[in-house]
Amino acid sequence: MAAQIGASAASVSRHWRAHGLKPHLVRGFKVSRDPKFAEKLEDIVGLYMSPPEHALVLCCDEKSQVQALDRTQPGLPMKKGRAATMTHDYKRNGTTTLFAALNVLDGQVISQCQQRHRHIEWLKFLRQIDRETPKDKALHLIADNYATHKHPNVQEWLAKHPRFHMHFTPTSASWLNMVERFFRDISESRLRRGVFTSVHELVTAIDEYVAHHNVDPKPFIWTKSARDILQKVIRANSHLSSKQNATLH
Repeated sequence: MAAQIGASAASVSRHWRAHGLKPHLVRGFKVSRDPKFAEKLEDIVGLYMSPPEHALVLCCDEKSQVQALDRTQPGLPMKKGRAATMTHDYKRNGTTTLFAALNVLDGQVISQCQQRHRHIEWLKFLRQIDRETPKDKALHLIADNYATHKHPNVQEWLAKHPRFHMHFTPTSASWLNMVERFFRDISESRLRRGVFTSVHELVTAIDEYVAHHNVDPKPFIWTKSARDILQKVIRANSHLSSKQNATLH
């Protein structure tokens, strides 16, 4: 840009800073086009802010393709005056899929690692949830619209287990599922810098992280009302529409 307008790079940078512009940063987004967005939003936020009595609210999802990565050379630990080192290249040693159900009330996590994430594995995880939760509690599961969660065999199993109640997030709105916060935490705290020579080692690390988390879990507190979120989405849609119209003209 500096060359195009005949100014110095420092001048351009100074003007960007003065106007709060950061052209080197780009944030991804996707606005949900689900026709039942408001209905699903109110349903899920209602479970967060006013959970039903004698019931558990569980946020469920799969973190697929978690890679067991081993670095090509050993890194050096952090010490005074030097950050920890890690090679940029790595060896792939296989993958696993982490199934997780986050208890909204107390932050406890039920987890299971499996090789794949078909409806067969989802059913196996549902059976684990059934075993590890009090039988006298109704279960409200929040999940996304992945076809696995709605497979006919899954529907048949759910019909035979009436204490399970499914609630699906709007399309392109995974941020409504609080288990995504847990996935972010385990990625940043344990997986991203981990060195794993095998899938077994990776699964062991995940199991240990979840066990440690469950010793003193801290629930994520949802504070935004459905109305506030909906108004923000409406403003975003309106802003996007005006920008698109301006571009077309």
